[in-house]
Amino acid sequence: MKEMKVSKINNGTVIDHIPPGRALEVLKLLGITGKEGKMILVAMNVTSNRMKGGRKDIVKIEGLYLSEDQIRRIALIAPTATINIIKNREVVEKKGVEIPDEVSGILKCSNPTCITRNEKVRVASKFRVINKNPLRLQCVYCESIIEEEEISKYMVT
Repeated sequence: MKEMKVSKINNGTVIDHIPPGRALEVLKLLGITGKEGKMILVAMNVTSNRMKGGRKDIVKIEGLYLSEDQIRRIALIAPTATINIIKNREVVEKKGVEIPDEVSGILKCSNPTCITRNEKVRVASKFRVINKNPLRLQCVYCESIIEEEEISKYMVT
């Protein structure tokens, strides 16, 4: 099989080790549509020796550096991701994302009758992490569970 080479970016962020099939969810989470004028490279289902199942996704974004809030959100969708900061075509910083023990205000509860979904009461959502691999979250108010595959559906934008 012929190997395809993807060019390096000059300055920006590479999000590597995204679980296969989730690169587009990461772009959506970041609010990136492709109309911003930034060079965006997306590789999906790329061979990986490190990832379970032997596949991963990669997202490269020229001219974008992620905020800590964006990194926390990526951790929920892609808990195995690594963030590489690129300057002058070189990796100047590399770090893994961290899943916190508790998540507040980032997700809405999956239970439509949860107090956090009541617009009159205005209670911020709060979840405890009950399992990190695979990721499982539990609402502290109604005890509803959100599985890793569902998280992007409940992400507050």
